Amino acid sequence: MKFLAIVFTALFAATACYAQLSTSKLFGNHMVLQRNHNIPVWGHSDKKARVTVIMNGQMVAAKADDNGDWSVTLPPMKEGGPYVMNVASGKELISYSDVMLGEVWLCSGQSNMEFQLKNAYGYKAEQKVADKMPVRQFHVQDKVSLTPEKEVAGGEWVLASANTVGDFTAVGYFYAKQLAQNLHVTIGLINSSWGGTEAEDWISRETMAASPEFTAIVPNLPHNADELKLRADKQLKAWAYHNSPVVNYTPVELAGEPANFFDNWQHGYVPGAWEWNGKLYSYRGRGFMQRTLGLDSSYSSVSSTLSLGQTDADMAVYVNGKLLNKDATPGNTQFTVPAGTWKGGLNSLVINLQSAQKNPSWFGIGLNGTGANDLNIRFADTSVNLADGNWHVMPDLGKPYHFDFLPNNSAFSLYNSMINPLIPYAIAGVIWYQGESNADRAYQYRTVFPMLINDWRAKWKESLPFLFVQISAFGTSQSSNFGSNWAELREAQNMALQLPNTGVAITTDIGDAFNIHPKDKADVGYRLAATALTQVYHQQGFFQSPLFTSADFSNGYAMVNFNHAENGLMAKDIYGYVKGFELAGADHKFYYAQAVITDKNKVKVWCSAVPNPVAVRYGWTNAPLDANLFSIQGFPVSPFRSDSWDGITVGHKFE
Repeated sequence: MKFLAIVFTALFAATACYAQLSTSKLFGNHMVLQRNHNIPVWGHSDKKARVTVIMNGQMVAAKADDNGDWSVTLPPMKEGGPYVMNVASGKELISYSDVMLGEVWLCSGQSNMEFQLKNAYGYKAEQKVADKMPVRQFHVQDKVSLTPEKEVAGGEWVLASANTVGDFTAVGYFYAKQLAQNLHVTIGLINSSWGGTEAEDWISRETMAASPEFTAIVPNLPHNADELKLRADKQLKAWAYHNSPVVNYTPVELAGEPANFFDNWQHGYVPGAWEWNGKLYSYRGRGFMQRTLGLDSSYSSVSSTLSLGQTDADMAVYVNGKLLNKDATPGNTQFTVPAGTWKGGLNSLVINLQSAQKNPSWFGIGLNGTGANDLNIRFADTSVNLADGNWHVMPDLGKPYHFDFLPNNSAFSLYNSMINPLIPYAIAGVIWYQGESNADRAYQYRTVFPMLINDWRAKWKESLPFLFVQISAFGTSQSSNFGSNWAELREAQNMALQLPNTGVAITTDIGDAFNIHPKDKADVGYRLAATALTQVYHQQGFFQSPLFTSADFSNGYAMVNFNHAENGLMAKDIYGYVKGFELAGADHKFYYAQAVITDKNKVKVWCSAVPNPVAVRYGWTNAPLDANLFSIQGFPVSPFRSDSWDGITVGHKFE
């Protein structure tokens, strides 16, 4: 160490040239570097300049190229620290302190990975112990780009503490906490996630172009901002008008139209921003909303109050052609509906959203609120719920509008700006929580998800462990006969387990059917960690969710077999009943079925309505709330189906 310090000092003092030396923004104080792995370090300097990097007794040097780009590779080192990394060129010196060697994991996906600890269950308890947790995070700043970037938009390494841990990815934090406690090393998290994003956003252009699934599409995807605007505008008009000519509606005209006039408009959801409604994503302009209500004639002679939630957009509201007066009441946006406004039979409520949303934290126009409590019509003796999917929406293209540049406007825009700049930073692997935004194209996700995994592995030039969270429970429960895009997405996710070095955490039991962002992120992180500790770090005593392997049909029942259930299965029910199974015969019609655990890893399923079953399903709904089969260790069995019949997302493609 003393000799290297003398050599470094001599190099620093002897060189006279001056340059603007820098490293990638990923390197900095408090950073975590991957132990037992070659450690690439890179940056920029004067062209042809000699750059020297010294850390933990290791010294490496390189010569910058004609553009001033340089890179070196430190040899593998075991866990430890804190260390100082010195980077020098000519008279310039960069020094990073409190550098640790440990395990580095890339955390990526959409909002459930982005979900911050301060919004999760257990945050207050974690604040009290955060200072003792050897966990650090680098949060990659959000940015979109149509071309690959060399550098992240920004970020810094932050130590977990009572004041900072609330901003950590909640899933990543609980995952790191469990790893740190079992591996006894510092865990570094690189959090590169963005809510509401599709998997195609995170794949490189060249990989998509090489795929038969996308090769015809990629050349037509935008290359610049102008092409992006044209694409978004074309998609919006085709969606809103069903490929018919654009109509510039006026509020007065629409107010006088009968309720059935709006049947051809696209459906919308309340509460919710237009951002998440079809091709309205990134639309910034005005618009119309309509809701048809059937009322008894007794309500035509009484007054009522219309509550439209906590929207801050300017609006005009019409009931059966009559303009309503807005109340001065603070809080919810309320309107007085005089007696004689409603009528018996079908009524038409039309809202003209006359301005874009003024609150930048709320995405675009729409109606917000906490369900029926904030969005309703209140009569003296009853209340009518307006929080549902029975609305119609239409952008007002007769007024000025524009589109923000957001991830889902095109493919690969987040790979370019939030993944490419991370390569080749040495990492242990990836944890991934995404899929909700691909649910409508779940069948295609069978191709897209493995493509993403292989893409990243190719770019890092190693078979990185890739662990992912199966999307949770959200939405209304229903039988298999109605189909489920979320169930099909879970199936597509599990198919990626055919790739080596992959693992899954099942979370359907800890979801929230009424909230797409369930707050229990601790169990999610711990289940991911159990998979990592078992598969990646080869530790004993950790378990994973049972997965369906096969089903045998005979004598009027199905015998279902599972792996990861060697120690046995159990039903979480006070009476011991197994729930969540369905059976179908050759007619493809499913019926709820009875089930019982037989051997340790087998379940017998039967139903009197299906004397000759040929297919069995378990938890095959958006929100499988009744599914209650677990391993003895308390890990939920993954939803599955034994059949391969076409689902509701077959043929739905990325455009």
